[in-house]
Amino acid sequence: MKCRSILLSFLFILCCSQGQAQSAFNVKVVGKGSPILLFPGFACTGDLWQGVTSELSKHYECHIFTFAGFGDVPPIGKPWLPNIKDSVIKYVNNHKIYGATIIGHSLGGTLGLWLAATEPAMFKKIIVVDALPCTGALMMPGYKSENIVYDNPYSKKIREMDSAAFLEMAKQQTAYIMLNKEKKSQVVEWIMKADRSTYVDGYVDLLKLDLRADLTKIKIPVVILAATYPNKAAIEKNYNEQYANLNEKTIYYADNAAHFIMYDQPEWFLSKITESLR
Repeated sequence: MKCRSILLSFLFILCCSQGQAQSAFNVKVVGKGSPILLFPGFACTGDLWQGVTSELSKHYECHIFTFAGFGDVPPIGKPWLPNIKDSVIKYVNNHKIYGATIIGHSLGGTLGLWLAATEPAMFKKIIVVDALPCTGALMMPGYKSENIVYDNPYSKKIREMDSAAFLEMAKQQTAYIMLNKEKKSQVVEWIMKADRSTYVDGYVDLLKLDLRADLTKIKIPVVILAATYPNKAAIEKNYNEQYANLNEKTIYYADNAAHFIMYDQPEWFLSKITESLR
């Protein structure tokens, strides 16, 4: 009886730990064929990829992620981004989907680079959509990763905003990161639905991450799709500098497109995705 009780307790702990590992995201799988992992950008859900998965699922097995704290996925504790990265590795191992291609937008693209640098033999290729290995360095003069902390005045301000102020901020943000006016309301809706602590602390995780030196560890091809709005020359300079340590890379620049290339230039975007997969 005592042994049976111990066994049940062990199984309960094991099941709980497996559930926690998977709670870092929700995954929808559509299609059959070679596997693709699709990571959305910060605050977005897997619905971001609807414009391409309707086509890709005809030939590929698409694993469409929505990360914890966004959409309908419950939040997890800190550190948010490292927990997601570790859970993706467990997901790949548990489902034995080795040799997958990663397609990641914004934060999802940076996560893809991090995974490829950490697990160089696990994936086949990465398609990075308007993402950099160090977002913080682009935004902060004199950037140092160790200076980025959770407890800072900006995070405190965002955390304490009421819904009206947060909505206004979301509208202002989307005004600069996409040109497609019809899709702006969708992105604002995703931002408003985000768990506020995840929105604040998860962004700190992203700003703290500096992969520029780790790019040398990536041994698989990387395709980069970069938006050119509002200044193509400055953007090309940023991409060339930040990706200087990445050997096997191809960069395509999307004209007349801001951060959400899939919305601003959908035909060009789908064409480059399918071409890169081939």
